[in-house]
This record gives sequence, C-alpha cells and structure tokens, in this order.
Amino acid sequence: MPQISVVIPLYNEIGNVGPLCAALAAALGSADVEIIIVDDGSRDGSSAALDREAEQRGEQFKIIHLQRNFGQTAAMQAGIDASRGEVIVTLDGDLQNDPQDILPLAQRLLAEDLDVVAGWRKNRQDGLLLRKIPSRVANRLIRRITGVWLHDYGCTLKAYRASVLKGVRLYGEMHRFIPAWLATLTYTDRIVEMPVRHHPRRAGQSKYGITRTFRVLVDLIFVKFFLGYSQRPMHFFGTIGLGFLSLGSLMLLYLFIIKFALGVEIADRPMLIAGVLFFLAGLQFLNTGVLGEMLARIYHESQDKKTYVVRGTVHLEPPA
Repeated sequence: MPQISVVIPLYNEIGNVGPLCAALAAALGSADVEIIIVDDGSRDGSSAALDREAEQRGEQFKIIHLQRNFGQTAAMQAGIDASRGEVIVTLDGDLQNDPQDILPLAQRLLAEDLDVVAGWRKNRQDGLLLRKIPSRVANRLIRRITGVWLHDYGCTLKAYRASVLKGVRLYGEMHRFIPAWLATLTYTDRIVEMPVRHHPRRAGQSKYGITRTFRVLVDLIFVKFFLGYSQRPMHFFGTIGLGFLSLGSLMLLYLFIIKFALGVEIADRPMLIAGVLFFLAGLQFLNTGVLGEMLARIYHESQDKKTYVVRGTVHLEPPA
C-alpha cells in the first residue's frame, strides 16, 4: 500500500506527456508513491503516449483512460477512487505545477496532522488580464462566501488526507471548491496553504478562459446553499417564507383595519396585490422547505450517507 497517491487529470496534453512523466519520476524517485494519471478522453495522441510512458517506467505509474471527455472534476474523482494511499495529492498535467512540490506538501500534512495542505501560486506565471485578475476576484468571493481563507483556490496542487477526501463525491465543477466541501467534514484550522512554484505553460493550450470566472460565480450560489443548508433546507426556505408571510400578513391586516374600521376603499390599492403576493410567496417557500426536508431525509436514508467522518478509534481491552 503506497503512502502517497498522486492524481493527475489530463486532457489533450500530447506535448507535456513525456516531460511530465520524466519530471514525476525525477521528483518522486523511489518514494512510496503511486502515480495515477487519468486520461480524460484525449484525442490528440496523449492516450498512446501515456501508455508508452507507463510501460517504460514500471508499476509506479498507473494510467486510467476514460471513455470520453467527462471534465476535470470527473477525471479527478476517477483517480481518487483508484487511489490507495493515506495521502492524496492532486495536480494538473500541464507542468505549470512543479512535481518537486508534491512531497513537501504531503510531508507537511503528515507531520502537522492536517487534512488539507493547499498550494498557493504566490508568484503566478500567467497573463494579468485574462487569468490573474479574474482569479483574484473569484478567490476573494470564494473566501468570503465559504469561510475557508485560502489565497489560491484555483491551484490544483493540493495534498489531502484520503479518509477525509473520500468522504465527499465530486461532480459538476466541484474540483474548484474541494477545500470548501471538506470544511463540512473537518475544522477549517486543519486546512492550510503553502507557497508552491508555478511555471509558464511550455506546450499545448490552456483549457481555461475568462468564462471560467462566470461559471465560478454561478457555482458559488449552490456552494453557499450546500455548505450551510444541505441537511436543513427548511432553515433556508423557511426563514425566507416566514419573512414574506409576515410582511404579507401585516399588509393585509392593515388593509382589513382601514376597510372595516374606517370604511376606506382598498380595491384599487397596489398594497392589496402586494400583500396577497407576499403571503402566497411565503406559503410557497415554506412548502419548498418541507419538500426539501423530505428529499434530504430520503437521500441520506436511501444512500446510507454518513454525515460524519471517523478520524480513528481507540479501544483498550480490559486486562485479563
């Protein structure tokens, strides 16, 4: 059983396959590490190149070929599922992350008994307008919304404790927010960051663009809801519903009083329509909260989904 599993999702990186495998072999050498490269349906010859590298470099390298391009998150989950190490380190396959940083991150995680050590590209080698500025804006928003204060959420190079990482399932675009998801299973002070090297892209083309920032903003809405209310949706929808219901009730009560106590005509008042709408909206939000609670209960019971992660167990046998 290897102590460290390195998971690398890779898509159409034919120019980087050879240098990447050479750099990994040089950085990890004879360390107790397995290297899992997930070919995410590449169609530029990367698949054959990875197979040749694996045959040449031996059993330390493991190649997983996906049927088609499922996206970085799915490829990362495939590698995590196949990993056997106590520590899982993820990094990109474009050689902008430096394989020399893998062992320092894993060693710090083990030495300080942490759950996540995230890489921080302190001296980032990317374009200012299309990469650095959007990334800074996105990172600031993610920090404020999730409460996990990392400088660089976009850096794939991170070390995780396998028992914690395997407590969540990755789908959609969740790979950007893994530390935030793990904050639901561990304390935030067990999630730290560490400066790592960053290099300009040597070959191939970046798979990211300015549109990624907008996708992050949309995903953050779901992340905020999931982190705070996935197991208690009634608290989210119910709070909004009670607010609308109270506001609508006050409006209607006011109109009722002036209608029957003062004889004022209310049929042509906009407040009447607004009060009815707020009242009905409040009822709808409360109904949505009830349905959410039922769905959450059905999900956890049918999937036998645990809401906790066990770090370890101590059981002392009584003396004979």
